[in-house]
Amino acid sequence: MQMITHKNQLPPIILGSSSPFRKQLLEKLHIPFSQFAPEIDETPLSGETPQQMVERLSLLKARAIQKQHPDKIIIASDQCATFNDQPIGKPHTHENAVKQLKNFSGQSIIFYTGLAVIDPSNETCHQTIDKTVVHFRNLSNETIENYLLAETPYQCAGSFKSEGLGITLFESIQSKDPNALIGLPLIELTSIFKTMGITLPLAD
Repeated sequence: MQMITHKNQLPPIILGSSSPFRKQLLEKLHIPFSQFAPEIDETPLSGETPQQMVERLSLLKARAIQKQHPDKIIIASDQCATFNDQPIGKPHTHENAVKQLKNFSGQSIIFYTGLAVIDPSNETCHQTIDKTVVHFRNLSNETIENYLLAETPYQCAGSFKSEGLGITLFESIQSKDPNALIGLPLIELTSIFKTMGITLPLAD
């Protein structure tokens, strides 16, 4: 296998996501890439665990982009947060957000982040799942209200933004990759790239 060590040797890369947070994370690796949102049905299957779901949806997203761009490296990810083994949804309203954060007070939630990378040179798909455990502080009503009014995370699963002020709600985070909580496990991605013969960081 020929090792890729310069950016001009790198095949075109597509991030299969419309998320600005995943875009910002991938930019950390200083590699050129395009961004496209895959169109797939993200409805959970009956009896499917959160781990199984993120693994399946990551692959579906990558395959959907691959159909349109078979000659490019495809990176796709999916994430599910769980509390007491049940998926956590978006609150949509202030009232629901207050309920979620009160439930999380002094408790822990788990994030499963799936990653799928398609190598066009041999059509191999590399997959992995990151598990991150977030432990919440004991949250007072005032803390919850202050946070929600400051950041209005009503379209975020769990009613917080870990990349923003949500970090003030946490007591600790157990993870081998802090990037995974935001949506893209870069350590695993870098390892997959190495398996593909791409050694980061790349020279200009």
